[in-house]
Amino acid sequence: MITFAKYEIVRTFRNRRFFIFSVGFPVVLYFTIAGPNRNEHNFANSGLPAALYYMVGLTAFGTMNTVLSTGTRIAGERAAGWNRQLRLTPLSTRDYFRTKVVVAYLMACITIIVLYASGISLGVSLPAGEWARMTGLILVGLVPFIALGVLMGHLLTTDSIGPAMGGTTALLSLLGGVWFPVNSGALHDVAEALPSYWLVQASHVSLGGHGWTARGWFIMAAWAVVLAFAASWAYRRDTQRV
Repeated sequence: MITFAKYEIVRTFRNRRFFIFSVGFPVVLYFTIAGPNRNEHNFANSGLPAALYYMVGLTAFGTMNTVLSTGTRIAGERAAGWNRQLRLTPLSTRDYFRTKVVVAYLMACITIIVLYASGISLGVSLPAGEWARMTGLILVGLVPFIALGVLMGHLLTTDSIGPAMGGTTALLSLLGGVWFPVNSGALHDVAEALPSYWLVQASHVSLGGHGWTARGWFIMAAWAVVLAFAASWAYRRDTQRV
């Protein structure tokens, strides 16, 4: 597993386009959107400074992109026959998934650190405990997206997975409130049922609360279980084709 993990990490770090779009693009968006609103301390009646709201919103956007890209790599590996070769080695299914999850989290942590540094440069300031709780919620909230990336990687081809992931990320970001707060109405009811909404809600730890309600924890757990089961099924289906 360690050898396979090293290979995955080296391959990912050598992909410059991956870093540009998963890390660089959210940072550019952050300074473009939050920069002019850095002095707004109650953004759209959310109770949050605009710099903090967009820092967490674009962290959600960037980390979603990062972990979903696991599916792009899997689709490429399937097309090249690499997955079939791996199944002929002693690498177990459990270690295969562990490696994918570890690499996805490593890349997501880089995105989080860069976006946090960008937020601090625009005046975001939180006590150490709130930084830690907010980061913990974001990391937990990425679990269903990692499973979704693996699922899409095993279901889609290299030609179809790009548009599918782009559309999925854009829709989840819009309904999740990445670009503006979703506070009421039918759109809010839909958004509350999505994991992307609760990723953005992690910013609410700065209001003195816990960030996620009991409903939020239940929704995130339900998405994680359902998508993990679906990803496991898709992987086993591929295995049966060998």
